[in-house]
Amino acid sequence: MDHFDTAGTRWRAIFSPASLIFLCAVALTTLGVIVLFSASVSFFENDPYYFVRRQVVWLLIAIVAGFTISRVNLETIRPSTWIIGLAAVIGLVIVLIPSVGVEVNGSRRWLDLGLMRLQVSEFAKLALVFALAHYLAANQKRIPSFWRGFMVPASGIGLCCMLILLEPDFGTAMLCGAIGFSMLLLAGVRLLYLIPSVLAGLGLFAVLVMHSPVRLARITSFLDVEAHRSDGAYQLWQAILAFGAGGQGGVGLGNGRQQMAFLPEAHTDFIFAIIGEELGLYFTLGVVLLFAAIFVLGLSHLRRAPNLFQFLLVAGALLMLTLQAIINLGVVTGCLPTKGMSLPFISYGGSNLVLMGMMVGILLNTQIAWARPALTDENRKMKEIEV
Repeated sequence: MDHFDTAGTRWRAIFSPASLIFLCAVALTTLGVIVLFSASVSFFENDPYYFVRRQVVWLLIAIVAGFTISRVNLETIRPSTWIIGLAAVIGLVIVLIPSVGVEVNGSRRWLDLGLMRLQVSEFAKLALVFALAHYLAANQKRIPSFWRGFMVPASGIGLCCMLILLEPDFGTAMLCGAIGFSMLLLAGVRLLYLIPSVLAGLGLFAVLVMHSPVRLARITSFLDVEAHRSDGAYQLWQAILAFGAGGQGGVGLGNGRQQMAFLPEAHTDFIFAIIGEELGLYFTLGVVLLFAAIFVLGLSHLRRAPNLFQFLLVAGALLMLTLQAIINLGVVTGCLPTKGMSLPFISYGGSNLVLMGMMVGILLNTQIAWARPALTDENRKMKEIEV
C-alpha cells in the first residue's frame, strides 16, 4: 500500500501545476536559444554563437537564482522584505545618476557591472511583488481602510513607477502599476479607492505621452500602420511582413530576412516575429498556448495557498510571467502600440531572464511548501502528547 501511495505522490508532484509551469518555461527558453542561434548566424557571420553564448551565461545565472529561491522558506525572509524594497528604490535612484547609469537609446536603465549590465527595473519588479505581498498580509485587517489599506501601498507603487518613468521606461512603469493594483484588488482593497486612482493614473500617463513626441508618434503610427510604414510604424510593418512570409510552415531557421537588420531589435522585443517568419504559424500558436497554459495552471495552483502572503506572492509572480508576455505579443502582432518589452524566456536579455527564473522558482517553492500538511494547533498538541 505504501508503495502505491509513494508512486501516486510522485506522479502528482510531476503533474502538479507548478511542475507543468516549469516545463512550459523550459520549452519556451529552449525555443528562445534556438532562435537566438539562428539570429547569431544571420547577423554575425564571424561569430555564429554571439547571442547564444551570452544568453546561456544569463540562463545559468537564472537557473541558480531560481533554484535558490525555490529552496528558501518564504516565511523566514518576510522580515527582510523592507530591505529588498529599500535596495530596489536605491538602485532605481542610482541608475538615474549620469555618471553611474548606462544610457542606451536615450534611456538610462542599466548599471555596468564590468562583465555584464544589470537592468535595475527588472529586479524592482521582484521587490515590488514581495513588498506588497508582505505589507498587505501583515495589515490584512486594515485593508478596507483608506490610509493603511490603500494609500500606503498605493504610494509605494507610485514611487516605484515614478522612478522607472524617469529613466524613461513607460512600458515597465505601466506593467508595475498594473501588477501592483491587481495585487491590491486581489487583497480586497475597496473598488471605491482603486477605480478613481487607476483612472487618474491612466490620465497622467496619457498626458506624459502627449508631451513626448517619440511616444506620441508611436500611438499615431499604430493607428495607421501602412501610412507610417517608413517611419513611426517601421518595426511593426516589418513584423507584419515577417508573419506573412512565414505562413504556416516558416521559411526555415536561418533563412529569415528580418534578422538581417531589416527589423530593429529582432532578437529582443520583436523576436516573436522572427519565430513567425522562420518557424511559421504552428510555432507562434505554440508560444501563445504555452503562456496561456502557464496562466491557467497558475490559477489552479493559487487555490491551495495557505495564507494571504503566499497567495499574493504567487499571484504577483504569475502576473509578471503572463502580463508581460501579453503586452509583447500584442505589440508585435499590432494589437497594441509599439513599446519595447521583452518576451519572457525567449527574448535576448539577461536581467529579465533572471527575473523570470526567480518567478518560476517562487512557484516551485510554493508547490513543495503547500504539499506539506499544515501543523494546526490541534495537531501540534497531539505531537506534544505523543512525545
